[in-house]
Amino acid sequence: MGYALSVSRIVPGNRATVREVPTRKLVVREGDLMTTYIALFRGINVGGKNKLPMKDLVATLENVGCQEVATYIQSGNAVFQSEEQDASLLSETIEAAIKERHGFEPRVLVLASEEMERAMRSNPYSEAESEPKTLHLYFLAAPPESPDLDALEGIKGDRERFVLGDGVFYLHAPDGIGRSKLAANIEKLLGVPVTARNWRTVRKVMEMAQQHG
Repeated sequence: MGYALSVSRIVPGNRATVREVPTRKLVVREGDLMTTYIALFRGINVGGKNKLPMKDLVATLENVGCQEVATYIQSGNAVFQSEEQDASLLSETIEAAIKERHGFEPRVLVLASEEMERAMRSNPYSEAESEPKTLHLYFLAAPPESPDLDALEGIKGDRERFVLGDGVFYLHAPDGIGRSKLAANIEKLLGVPVTARNWRTVRKVMEMAQQHG
């Protein structure tokens, strides 16, 4: 996160804008300042697979050096503090720790709380915030080199709208995403891994992060 996309466009109407590592404890360096992070987990507690109770997740995070850990709902959202400044290292360390302790390796996206706050502040569909389950933020693991926005435009529903922002793909889907062709193909057509949360979850974890701050 924290990168700028090279592709951006605005079209009127509803058109779019445009290694496995050893498990280790993170090193605490004297004099470092605490950073509040939000970890978004993908692929846990879904359909009875990859079960990871939140108390076990908290224990795993604390075991690798995370502090003041709090979680929100079973899909896997955690807020914690760390003196580690490398979010990618945090992601790798957490993924490896879960694999070692629980036998599977979920995808973990770690964001500094400021990044989440910026994503919320940049929401292009503020009018949809009153119906938070219709507004979805897909956090990108890397900058998309050649996102196929035309293909996404071609499969979106009549009432769906989307914007590709800085590290976030915003989707407003008033009719839900259960049968949405657009939602089902976002990752494929952007060409990078994504981790999605609806506005209600984003707002809640941001509130938790602010309490940490």
